[in-house]
Amino acid sequence: MTFFEIPQPVQLKCSPTAPAEGLKVSFRFSVEKPTLQDPGASAGEITYLAPDNLLVSLGKKEKLTADTLRQAGGGLVRWLLARHVQFALVQPEIPDTVLTDEHLTALMEGCLLGSYRFNRYKKVEDHADTCEIVFISREVEKCSALIARTEKVSRCVNLARDWAHEPANVINPATLEERARQLAERYHLKITVLDDRQLEEIGAGGIVAVGKGSKTPSKLMILEYPGKKEGQKPVVLVGKALTFDSGGYSIKPTDGIQGMKYDKCGGITALAAIMAAAELVLEQAVIAVVAAAENMISENAYRPDDILRMLSGKTVEIITTDAEGRLVLADALTYTQQHYSPRVVIDLATLTGGVVVALGRARAAVLSNDDELADALIQSGERTAERLWRMPLDEDYSKLIKSDDADIKNAGGREGHCSIGGAFLKEFIEDGTRWAHLDIAGVADLPKESAYCPKGATGFGVRLLIDYLEHLK
Repeated sequence: MTFFEIPQPVQLKCSPTAPAEGLKVSFRFSVEKPTLQDPGASAGEITYLAPDNLLVSLGKKEKLTADTLRQAGGGLVRWLLARHVQFALVQPEIPDTVLTDEHLTALMEGCLLGSYRFNRYKKVEDHADTCEIVFISREVEKCSALIARTEKVSRCVNLARDWAHEPANVINPATLEERARQLAERYHLKITVLDDRQLEEIGAGGIVAVGKGSKTPSKLMILEYPGKKEGQKPVVLVGKALTFDSGGYSIKPTDGIQGMKYDKCGGITALAAIMAAAELVLEQAVIAVVAAAENMISENAYRPDDILRMLSGKTVEIITTDAEGRLVLADALTYTQQHYSPRVVIDLATLTGGVVVALGRARAAVLSNDDELADALIQSGERTAERLWRMPLDEDYSKLIKSDDADIKNAGGREGHCSIGGAFLKEFIEDGTRWAHLDIAGVADLPKESAYCPKGATGFGVRLLIDYLEHLK
């Protein structure tokens, strides 16, 4: 069984001339005085001009961004698939000086990302219909290259969405290992997997404790993409993959426990990003370190008041078993620094509910010990519309996790929740390691459909990380 063939109902092609038949799709700016031919709609709104012309508005010219095109592409493809249109011709009526390669790529991304649906378990699958979209361009070679790259990245984003959607009775630490091994085999990546026994032997008390309550023990998976130059320091992506989080003995309430299958999104993003790096044959070496566990309740589960000895040697007092993600990440960060000489370390995790309170669903938080790294990630977020906002890591937050009985404790109260989570992780970062933490709890899944993402998993971070890797100098 392969886990990589995600049904793709949209195929993109390029042609120098428009075929005689097919629904013609035009992208135009709205105008102050709407007419039937130019309705003055807001960005992404669609008007059907019978018999064979579809008009997609881009809003006002002065407000055009790449994400405007991405949203328009998503709206277009949903319209086409809902009406079972099998062939469409795209001709943007926008001057070349306005429509850049970045804009055109975003339009293609919107089409491919907007077509994704998770319907594997439905009796009647709604992705049976397919639509071929042909972009009319005089520069066929350049346009075809943009399509090829966009298809590769979008495939990885949709894979991340697909795996994130899978419930805990399908993906647990053991079955996630199967998928990681198949990914490594497909892309010729080196893979190392430490099981629960090996993790206990090396002293990774955090990740071992979190998984103790489950019948499926924890795993630490390391996949290595070598890049195109020998001897270079890798960028290491460390991902939290809690395949389900009950909260443990600090059990979550009913309205907080549903959706905890998405607590693995950080680890899934790391896997999808290294897959995209291999697909694109990037220059930069990349390593994905995925800490997988299932936080359950049993006679073996860890408890509040327990004191754990972590892989770094530090001791942690457990205040709440629902602050488990930082424990598995801490051991993964330590392992990364012990075994590699990373150029930078970027961890991704659905870590805190506090980040949702602070930033809502619009941005993820970035916390870092390195201004240059944080700025570069923020810029990549702006280019890809996977936006970040920097949160503080002052010593005041570190003081909140000082413990009476251990070196530190795993929670410090609800105030400043996001920064406290970052401060805990910072305790496991060695001097000289350039590190950034992305708290994606508010953006890893959506409660309702957006312009180019259905309700549920977003695949947030894959495009951002690839953009960051491509802009590294």
